Amino acid sequence: MTKILQYFLILFLFVVACKKGDTPSAVGPETPSQTSYSFTDLKVNDTYNGFTYYGLNNIPVIKITFSSPINASSLSENITLTDASGNSAAFTSTLENNDNTVVIIPTSLQPITKYILTINTGLLSKTGDKLQSSIALNLITAIDDTDKFARIPDDELLTLVQKQTFKYFWDFGHPTSGLARERNTSGNIVTSGGSGFGVMAMIAGINRGFISRTEGLTRIQKMVTFLKTADRFHGAYPHWLDGSTGKVIPFSAKDNGGDLVETSFLMAGLITARQYFNGTDASETALRTDINAIYNTVEWNWYRKDNSNTLYWHWSPNYNWDMNLPVKGWNECLITYVMAASSPTYAIPKIVYDNGWAQNGAIKNGNTYYGIQLPLGTTNGGPLFFSHYSFLGINPKGLTDAYANYETQTKAHTLINYNYAKTNPLNYYGYSENCWGLTASDVPNGYTASAPGNDVSVIAPTAALSSFPYTPTESMQALKYFYYKLGNKTWGEYGFYDAFSLKDQWFANSTLAIDQGPIIVMIENYRSGLLWNLFMSAPEIKSGMKGLGFNSPNL
Repeated sequence: MTKILQYFLILFLFVVACKKGDTPSAVGPETPSQTSYSFTDLKVNDTYNGFTYYGLNNIPVIKITFSSPINASSLSENITLTDASGNSAAFTSTLENNDNTVVIIPTSLQPITKYILTINTGLLSKTGDKLQSSIALNLITAIDDTDKFARIPDDELLTLVQKQTFKYFWDFGHPTSGLARERNTSGNIVTSGGSGFGVMAMIAGINRGFISRTEGLTRIQKMVTFLKTADRFHGAYPHWLDGSTGKVIPFSAKDNGGDLVETSFLMAGLITARQYFNGTDASETALRTDINAIYNTVEWNWYRKDNSNTLYWHWSPNYNWDMNLPVKGWNECLITYVMAASSPTYAIPKIVYDNGWAQNGAIKNGNTYYGIQLPLGTTNGGPLFFSHYSFLGINPKGLTDAYANYETQTKAHTLINYNYAKTNPLNYYGYSENCWGLTASDVPNGYTASAPGNDVSVIAPTAALSSFPYTPTESMQALKYFYYKLGNKTWGEYGFYDAFSLKDQWFANSTLAIDQGPIIVMIENYRSGLLWNLFMSAPEIKSGMKGLGFNSPNL
């Protein structure tokens, strides 16, 4: 009993001690706590905007006011200014306002760069107190508005963009197969769909005099010869191939077989080449024969999955239909149904288009966004590649069917995307009528299909530039901004880099086949209609599209 009473007595004394102080006192006198002070005001160029500031000049004035006068001797060791990579930037620091305010002025910051200004708790007051908590400011400098390249006529600028972008497919094409590499870092991986875009890019290159007709023919024949022996799955090519061996490289765990959508991009490019190389000599005749054999071997109707009235994206010899992804509109896959309906050997009937692609009319939208009515698709239209990939060959001008006017659709989709950036509802730094374009691209630490409903502040040049046929004025504004104002931040060896974010001061150094291809092809369609005219001239395409219910002056 005595031990129990002793225990409760000790517990009682412990509780009382806790009530008198933050912690139970050890034997001996209580140690006084360290006093501190705090900051009370903050201005960058006489404006308060929290702890992040955009669009700053290269010599901003930062004023931070504290609750106590500052000890000047502690300034140099406790204030740092670095860029995002940790490199130090020079600055001066002085005191004013009875030494309560620290004035920090960088010597000269670089444009379009993020800097971090840090004030550590070691900054002392005149009475020796420490700062209560550290301070970190994000300082993002503005774009230098000077031109980075000499001004040239608009027509010359378009040619320059096409010529530089053409190098991705010509100079960087895989040495064995000639096919397009997936991206500038993908080594031996080549892409079937991107190679279809590349074939069209080469025809544009011949037309612009970047290469000769003979050089283009030789390269495309090299690609076709490789494709004749590459892996196929009921006639369809996989998304990725080994550029040396032609063996499938899985795009994902179960995606190691046929990819019908990528195959349709490739077939559209090959049919366009077949129409271009229409000479009677042996080389051009052989190319046409080889392309016909490849196209006619694609078993489009097999991909109806057990004869259903919908096309399916994937089939694998190991996983069968496990991917289970029906090809439904509205998106980039209109060309898949067109190529399937146009096949002389394995065509699909109109009901597959109506039921599978059009979902019996469910692809219709009809709502108005930013004052523009959108005939088809998702809210605000989705990423812009929806209006690019299929229309590298399909000419939307004057094209109609039971569901839409496609000239109206593509223009409306693009203008909604443009007006979204111009309106900038998320207040992202850098968006404007000159800086716009949301589509699938690289983003910091990944890849995403950017759109008004999935906006991560990343602009992709391919979005605006591949829209030249639809919005020539707005696209030219964007082109001039990307080229003249952003300069080498966005312009490189193979044309424009994939994407950038002015908000995050992030600039990709990547180039992708599926983004570079539409730039050169759609600029050519805007300038001459070349690829549209070739593709739409193919007799199978005319017959197939008419069979699906399309009407056009070009059919």
